[in-house]
Amino acid sequence: MAQSDATSQPLRIHIVYAQANSVWQKTLTLPAGATVQFALMRSGFFEAFPEWTPETVAVGIYGKRCQLPHVLHDQDRIEIYRPLVYDPMESRRRRARHKSRKK
Repeated sequence: MAQSDATSQPLRIHIVYAQANSVWQKTLTLPAGATVQFALMRSGFFEAFPEWTPETVAVGIYGKRCQLPHVLHDQDRIEIYRPLVYDPMESRRRRARHKSRKK
């Protein structure tokens, strides 16, 4: 198969948004050259979660942060990140203080 044929193949993309009590998932077939933003719009994510907008959403692919114009590859998994409830550094400090008091 020629290189140009491979790049024109449709992409199968997975979108995952883990909430506190459930997981929202979609699998889409998109045209080659599709972006993260196009996938989110096509998936209905912004309609299902109106509190998110393209300006406020934080996304990544397999745990690596990316931006909405990122061009997707076949079998990419787009992850939508929720804001942190606690600062990770502060949580580590609290655990360290707690651990040192037990000794």
